[in-house]
Amino acid sequence: MLWRYFLVFYYLIAIFVILLDQITKWLIVSNMYLGESIPIIDNVLYITSHRNRGAAWGILQGQMWLFYVITIVVIVGIMYYMYKAAKGKWLLGVSLAFMLGGAIGNFIDRLLRKEVVDFIHTYIFSYNFPVFNIADSALVIGVILLMIQMLRDERETKEKTYGENGTHHS
Repeated sequence: MLWRYFLVFYYLIAIFVILLDQITKWLIVSNMYLGESIPIIDNVLYITSHRNRGAAWGILQGQMWLFYVITIVVIVGIMYYMYKAAKGKWLLGVSLAFMLGGAIGNFIDRLLRKEVVDFIHTYIFSYNFPVFNIADSALVIGVILLMIQMLRDERETKEKTYGENGTHHS
């Protein structure tokens, strides 16, 4: 029974990410013209109205049908994995929730606008990083949390196999 509350919590995280993503994109589209840039921290962070018809770094421009198919498969896979594998693993559930929210956030853009609204523009160590959005950020956070969960799982497996002091138990 408790598991259902965790599942609801994970879906609420995903919904929060989707809402935050869509509200921020709406604000950009409604209040800025395409290409307009507002400095937040000079030479570091800008809010820049940008559109992307492709994937990360603008690859696969205009291949909407491919994004629709891949995103639907990813969304279904994340939801299935959340239900089957996240039981008792809160970090895994949270990571999948962030990825689910991010995937759906950009999917909504592709479906309704035929392009993704990006607006977070950073320069990291003088590198002009590609403009991104809240959904992209949620996907990255989700992947990082998933990697942490995988490292924890690996450590736990090794401890069960070899014990905490590193000796093998037969």
